[in-house]
Amino acid sequence: MLPWLPPHIVAFPPAAQALDDPDGLLAAGGALTPDWLLSAYRHGIFPWYGEGQPVLWWSPNPRMVLFPEEIRIRRSLAKRLRNGGFQVSFDHAFERVIAACAETRAEAEGTWIDDAMREAYVDLHHLGHAHSVEVWQGEVLVGGLYGLSIGRIFFGESMFSHVPDASKVALVHLARRLQRHGFTLIDCQMHTPHLASMGARDIARDTFLDYLENSLGLGSESLVNKASLENDLTALNPADPWSTEST
Repeated sequence: MLPWLPPHIVAFPPAAQALDDPDGLLAAGGALTPDWLLSAYRHGIFPWYGEGQPVLWWSPNPRMVLFPEEIRIRRSLAKRLRNGGFQVSFDHAFERVIAACAETRAEAEGTWIDDAMREAYVDLHHLGHAHSVEVWQGEVLVGGLYGLSIGRIFFGESMFSHVPDASKVALVHLARRLQRHGFTLIDCQMHTPHLASMGARDIARDTFLDYLENSLGLGSESLVNKASLENDLTALNPADPWSTEST
């Protein structure tokens, strides 16, 4: 029987107790408040639910992750990074990014980013835990992503593109900044071909939890103020240490 979590006690069952079918479903209930959400992520758990459902908590096995140094940049994407006319910012338009992610998912499959979810992550942003990457063409927001930074792990939540490859541009710049500041990995949660094509891979849940435990003792770096934005947005060039592949 799926455990029901009372909202007044912030406590989760061990992630290892998650169901195999559906993969990773751990519990229901609780609340979408900062204390619940931060506790969840620190234990390798995240919320995901559909319209009309209670809050459902997940810890899948395996877990898809992207190690920043392993991001795969195909030649066509490298060219777009150099010549696509994109400008990239961090934490300049968090609420617009999460709204765009919600709209994109609603059009595709029905969104799990409902008003309660949006408000919860906006609260985490105001507390300094949730961050966004924005991709612009001129003054138009054309892509981006958002997630949480805890310890030396970035927990990716969602991304969107209004023009080709804009979300990939956001992910590349995020990975570059995270690698520069010694982050261990980006949690991608569930396997997707899109993320696998960029170098993400599946690891066992126990391995992910080991990375998480080790990371939490290292402290957290700011994604915004530790290095100049100009350096972070340097275009790829032949001397760049990031790998490229042809399409």
